[in-house]
Amino acid sequence: MKDNFKSAKNILESENKEIKVIAINGCCYGIENNPDKGEYLKYCGEEFWEFISNNENLYIDIIEPLGYKAKEKNEAFLIAYAKVINKFTLNFMQEFCDDGLINWQKIVAFNSQKS
Repeated sequence: MKDNFKSAKNILESENKEIKVIAINGCCYGIENNPDKGEYLKYCGEEFWEFISNNENLYIDIIEPLGYKAKEKNEAFLIAYAKVINKFTLNFMQEFCDDGLINWQKIVAFNSQKS
């Protein structure tokens, strides 16, 4: 990251001598009491959201809508996840179980046997 910041700064400042580039490392959450890292600034949480939006309350304002979206996506993810688990379980049962019991010899052979 530091190398990328340096490279971008060098390129931008060489293209325009009047510009002063300040690299920013932004973090959506947390607190950074010492943002000046020498080669870049690190803004976290409220400070980051205010920096990108010029709205000192954005960090609070976005929480509720994000929660709703996350819930929607989480429900869809859980359905897709259950489907994958069920497929893997069926495949495992068909390939490595005999009458509902795990056949460890088949698993070891699958994993370690010469081809």
